[in-house]
Amino acid sequence: MNLLEAEEGRTYQVKEINTDDPEMTSFLFRLGCYSGEPVTLISKKRKGCVVAIKDGRYSFDHLLASAVAIEDGGR
Repeated sequence: MNLLEAEEGRTYQVKEINTDDPEMTSFLFRLGCYSGEPVTLISKKRKGCVVAIKDGRYSFDHLLASAVAIEDGGR
């Protein structure tokens, strides 16, 4: 499952980043979005979503959101 398939208001754990673009992987890493980190889906938008990672809120477009594979935070 990726961020676009997540439920608003829930916290998930980042499972992996699914992209072949090293710049995108580096960008997400700088935000704190890497394997094992919690991420909360604040809201979904037509062309992406808003997420909370660590102490920040970020707007991810469709491409970024689809690259972030997540799993239920309780697992």
